[in-house]
Amino acid sequence: MTVEKVGQRVPHLVALPAVEAVEERVGVLIVDDHALLAELLRTSLQEHGMYVVGVVNAAADALSIARMRRPDIVLMDLRLADGDGIAAGALILDHLPDTHVIALTGLNDARMVRATMRAGFSGYLSKVSPVAQVVRSITAVLEGQAIFPTRFSRGAAGAGASDEVDVDLRVEQLTARELEVLALLASGAPGAKIARSLSLSSNTVRTHIQNILSKLQVHSRLEAAAFAVRHGIVEVD
Repeated sequence: MTVEKVGQRVPHLVALPAVEAVEERVGVLIVDDHALLAELLRTSLQEHGMYVVGVVNAAADALSIARMRRPDIVLMDLRLADGDGIAAGALILDHLPDTHVIALTGLNDARMVRATMRAGFSGYLSKVSPVAQVVRSITAVLEGQAIFPTRFSRGAAGAGASDEVDVDLRVEQLTARELEVLALLASGAPGAKIARSLSLSSNTVRTHIQNILSKLQVHSRLEAAAFAVRHGIVEVD
């Protein structure tokens, strides 16, 4: 692999050290707008035998640098100053199908985990993970494993992960008003109280409830309320 100099054409990329025998080492691209954390990670990964092909701090530059450097692994922050890390990762995967993208983020959010899975990411790690764990995860991903929190693991409990993704897809169909109605249903409110609380007619509330049942693929108000509580869609005191 030949490492080109980036020069002035590509901003936000740190200088890259010359490394011999790059082909024998795992190439990692770090995409993170926290410069100090990214630099610490770069140093630590190289101390563990990884070859960091670049550090990018903007979503806008992630694809062009990935196409230039063709890393084995992209460690992607999900919230970047100029854009969405999930979208940036998905774009890299579209153009470089042999590259694996792992989320490395401070966000502990079930929906974000599911979103990365749908985007084709190979893993989801916390920024507080020890570097040794990050290295082990990179190795595991290159061996064909998916590294997600246990309850989201693609191999956990048979089709458990696909079930989680299916749940998320159902919920995303709900409108903001339907989510309000669902929250009141889950709290035990009858239709008349929901209508008063939201200043809606009884007929409108019934229509919203029918839409909720259809979108969540459940058969009763009780099932809809149980679904919402079980999957953390609403919080009930």
